[in-house]
Amino acid sequence: DGQFVANVPVKVNHKWEPNTSLGSTTHATKCFGCGLVDEKTMAQVISAVEEMKAMGRYDDLLRLIGVPTLLQLNIQAAKARLSPFVITVDFRFWLPAYQKEVELAPIHKALYIFFLRHTEGVEFKHLRDYREELLEIYRRICNRTSQRVMESSIDRLVNPLDNSINEKCARIKSAFASFMDVYQLSYYAISSHTVRHVDGTSHVWFERKKAITLPRELVKFE
Repeated sequence: DGQFVANVPVKVNHKWEPNTSLGSTTHATKCFGCGLVDEKTMAQVISAVEEMKAMGRYDDLLRLIGVPTLLQLNIQAAKARLSPFVITVDFRFWLPAYQKEVELAPIHKALYIFFLRHTEGVEFKHLRDYREELLEIYRRICNRTSQRVMESSIDRLVNPLDNSINEKCARIKSAFASFMDVYQLSYYAISSHTVRHVDGTSHVWFERKKAITLPRELVKFE
């Protein structure tokens, strides 16, 4: 259904390639145009890291890098091992790399497709603004359920005082977790995405949006 998935980017013109090794000089050279670090500094960092590894000083290396940075590096490295994600014409969720179906109820699938559409992320407290869109998706997936039952399920989902949205996200995360490690999982789960805003010079506030960070070139609707 081309019209239904029009808001979901499923194709890109460029070729997606896995990341190169973080410890390679080639990778460092590709970073030099970003303006964050010069070639000499990058070479010194790589040399120091390799020397510490050769000496077996992984404890010192961890203190140098820091656990939060190490986590982000693992997440970045996992991008090279992500499976494409296929949604079939009958709304089955399929991971070709594992030859496995992600089995979820229609309400979970509707929520997941909604977040695939909204690459910018959405705060849970604003889901009520998207009630009709969620209901439209749910209706197309679960067309044999009565309108009253579908509306009741969506109303619970968008109610900020109801825990339904958290329960659904936890179930989705659990379904994907059975196929992959925690770092790959971070791309498929509906997870936090904090956006920092600055108004003038002193007023700072944050939007705590939820989003799916899976690269959209890996998403395909049949």
